Amino acid sequence: MPDPNLSFFGRLSLAMGTFFAILGNRELPAGIQRLRAGEPAAPATPAPVTAPAPAPVAEPAPALKEASPVAALQLLGLLQRDARFVDFVEEDITRYADAEIGAAARLVHDGCRAVLREHFTIRPVREEAEGSRVTLADGFDASAIRLTGNVVGSAPFHGAISHRGWKVEEVRLPRLAERHDASVIAPAEVEL
Repeated sequence: MPDPNLSFFGRLSLAMGTFFAILGNRELPAGIQRLRAGEPAAPATPAPVTAPAPAPVAEPAPALKEASPVAALQLLGLLQRDARFVDFVEEDITRYADAEIGAAARLVHDGCRAVLREHFTIRPVREEAEGSRVTLADGFDASAIRLTGNVVGSAPFHGAISHRGWKVEEVRLPRLAERHDASVIAPAEVEL
């Protein structure tokens, strides 16, 4: 005889199992109704044996590629060397006037732009102008296009380009000597 003092989780498990059993077996709800009404349960008829449905084959999770920290550090070093990017970001700018920050930002912007243009070929993901109406067919590249706004339903999607996106077509980072420590993005300077 089953334990009449089932724990909360035991009762929860029984309730969930019974719920799904009721959905899958036409005779079970009538038997439960008779038991709740105090009538004796009808003798159980064996359920027909059916072969289990084959389990759906799950696609393996995509393998994650290890990002090269050396390349990231190298880019950060180039941005520091040519644009003083890290100096600008690490500076406490609360004590400066907006005009001073704007002048410094212009120098950092020019240097960052020069680094990107020297070491990367960057093109827009979409060639249409921002604001243009486009239709995205089923199977569009979700890594190159992000849907925003009220995303419901399935493709084709109709919308307006709010940002053309960017993709890198070519990378031209300098080669590093084997013993080069890329984590030093800007050496300390000692004036003699």
